[in-house]
Amino acid sequence: MTYDVQVLKMGECRVPGPEVYWMSNWDKWETLNFWMVVLRGGGKNVIINTGPPGDLSALNAAWKAAIDERSQMVRGETERPAAALAKIGLKPGDIDHVLITPLQAYATGNIPLFMNAEICISKRGWIEDFQAPKYHMHIPRKLRIPDDVLSYLEITAPDRLRLLEDEDEVLPGIRAFWTGVHHRSSMAYVIDTAKGKLVVSDCFFKYRNVENMIPLGIMESLEECMRAYERIKEEAALILPLYDPLVPERLRGMAGGGPP
Repeated sequence: MTYDVQVLKMGECRVPGPEVYWMSNWDKWETLNFWMVVLRGGGKNVIINTGPPGDLSALNAAWKAAIDERSQMVRGETERPAAALAKIGLKPGDIDHVLITPLQAYATGNIPLFMNAEICISKRGWIEDFQAPKYHMHIPRKLRIPDDVLSYLEITAPDRLRLLEDEDEVLPGIRAFWTGVHHRSSMAYVIDTAKGKLVVSDCFFKYRNVENMIPLGIMESLEECMRAYERIKEEAALILPLYDPLVPERLRGMAGGGPP
């Protein structure tokens, strides 16, 4: 089973260079684009991440306080999930599976829109980023799993929540493995495509992280980082960083690949 791959932009922000490249780029700012990845194959419509919440004020206030007033999520109306999906002929109700990485509001913020989808989240992350953190979390729970999302997952549709093992098969042609690095809930999704295996993850923000083995700046474990990058380089024919503005350009030429 192979999948066609497209990306839809859900917003963007700017961050200090050392957030992306560990202990370097001190005098630079990096642009991050937040991608929803759309996979179509075998009669299934799958997305990776749902984009940030409808109201960005709490997220931006937290980023301003923690980072800088220049670090603000900016989103156009056509970058909201329903509008973006419509550009490629899909509606939220058409999505069969939602894959999340990591448990942060910019990835989880629109989960309740996808009423017909199975929601796939790292089991380890569900425990360690939400239910039983091993240490104080610097990001409030509501900015990891907003209230309406939590209510949907635990009250409205708990039967639609699927907790993934550290090594798991989501569907034929889509595997998942736990990476850590960025968050306890960070996963890598390995997708079979016509051009080979594509690895999508938030454990690297930009292509250079993996291609040049430059550790992610905002990480929780250097050991996890190096282990994940080595595995990704071994397994992947292609990689897709969930925040690199270069993603659409790199996807061109893949079967069904690229922006809408």
